[in-house]
Amino acid sequence: MSIQLSDHFTYKKLLRFVLPSIVMMIFTSIYGVVDGVFVSNFVGKTPFAAINLIIPFTMVLGAVGFMLGTGGSAYVSKTLGEGKNEDANRYFSMLIYVTVMVGVVLAVLGLALVKPAAVLLGADEAMLPDCVVYGRILLIALPAFMLQNTFQSFLVTAGKPQIGLAMTVAAGLTNMALDALLIAVFHMGVAGAALATAASQCVGGVVPLFYFARKNKSLLRLVKTKFEGSVLMKSCTNGSSELLTNVSMSLVSMLYNFQLMRIAGQNGVAAYGVIMYVQFIFVAIFIGYAIGTAPIIGFNYGAGNHEELKNMYGKSLKLVLGTGAVLMAAAFGFSGILSGIFVGYDRELFELTVRGFKIYSVSFFLCGVSIFGSSFFTALNNGLVSAAISFLRTVVFQVIAVLVLPVFWGIDGIWISIVVSEAASLLVTVFFFVKMRGKYHYA
Repeated sequence: MSIQLSDHFTYKKLLRFVLPSIVMMIFTSIYGVVDGVFVSNFVGKTPFAAINLIIPFTMVLGAVGFMLGTGGSAYVSKTLGEGKNEDANRYFSMLIYVTVMVGVVLAVLGLALVKPAAVLLGADEAMLPDCVVYGRILLIALPAFMLQNTFQSFLVTAGKPQIGLAMTVAAGLTNMALDALLIAVFHMGVAGAALATAASQCVGGVVPLFYFARKNKSLLRLVKTKFEGSVLMKSCTNGSSELLTNVSMSLVSMLYNFQLMRIAGQNGVAAYGVIMYVQFIFVAIFIGYAIGTAPIIGFNYGAGNHEELKNMYGKSLKLVLGTGAVLMAAAFGFSGILSGIFVGYDRELFELTVRGFKIYSVSFFLCGVSIFGSSFFTALNNGLVSAAISFLRTVVFQVIAVLVLPVFWGIDGIWISIVVSEAASLLVTVFFFVKMRGKYHYA
């Protein structure tokens, strides 16, 4: 039996509904990780460090897709909740077309800036060529990557999270197969890894266009539309927290890499890259849950159903805290195994990575509430509070910590900084939950 946004959600029904989004995000993260595994083990630690140095630059540009997807889907969900289906389809269509146009512009800009960006980020002579090759290939596929990010949210809003999961699995299998073929068989190195990722992004971003362009059984489809600045502005405002989250995560990653190059050289960047790959997978669980629940929250907010908002709020906090405890224990307990998959061939690098993992693991218990909190307020169409949580969590607290703590604890200070910043952002999120409960009646 299909689950509707208007349903009352028990734990079982809620988990059934959000599971495709969670698996979708995990799978997206895993096939990104595959690049790292193949490059590190088949090409070497210097190319591995190079791709980790340039990835944040490409992610900054692609983050616009997350903004339009999360912010736009919140607005479209609210419109559906108000019973305005034709308006919802028109808004959805405009946002998809805008995503394509902005993606082309950003791709051209990125291609011009990728080399100076790599130099600015600290790439040495050995790393620079690989940074440029990997970055340029990914930037050519940037419009498809942005569409993929946008459709991840809209497929849930359309009531078809299982199709989103199918698209993600297809994209992931494409990436994994091409990684094995182009890197391990044809020895194309970093270029092969980039081509595999670009091809997978085209699968995840372009194929859904064909689904929505024809008549379908979902709540949304691409229709004739027009530019509506107020809708675009509201969507961008709603999604500004997700834009800030993704941009700031990338910028902070650049800062981390800069600090690590200064303190520990290529080994430091490589160790951070390993931790980030695993972090992508673990945090993807929280992001997937946030994506999956946002349309439910937005729909019930639009419908004025306060009881269901209370239900979603209470169940969600229990789920993210419980999941965080499990992930923290897993990261600490399996730090050696996870590190060995990437850098088991280098004893010094392996030991550095394991130590960083164990310290970093505490952050997984803390981060879930803040990720959900930011998404929760986005779904309530309160982009300001959502952006404040994201900005403080992913920029202010992390930047201060990563600049100050290494002065006292060296490279350990870099790993500790994420724990400190997540603890601070948790307190901020709790403050907003308490402050805004009277306005939205979710508690």
